[in-house]
Amino acid sequence: MARIGVEQSLTNVQEALRQRGYEVVPLKGENDANECDCCVVTGLDSNIMGMQDVVTQGLVIEAKGLSAEEVCQQVEEKIKYS
Repeated sequence: MARIGVEQSLTNVQEALRQRGYEVVPLKGENDANECDCCVVTGLDSNIMGMQDVVTQGLVIEAKGLSAEEVCQQVEEKIKYS
């Protein structure tokens, strides 16, 4: 199953992804993002631990305004078509 990096503040998203069988890792820095199939962030305008360059290069989902279920659906779509 895919490895998904999720910002630490998105605990509901982390739990929802785990329930679907994904390996969920907290995003703490650039190396964490590089080792993930997809990243979920609170907002693309935030520069998490200096990761702005990395975030714009991979599969990224902005969770702002989405429910945990909607984020899970987007993760599945992005991974399926990547």
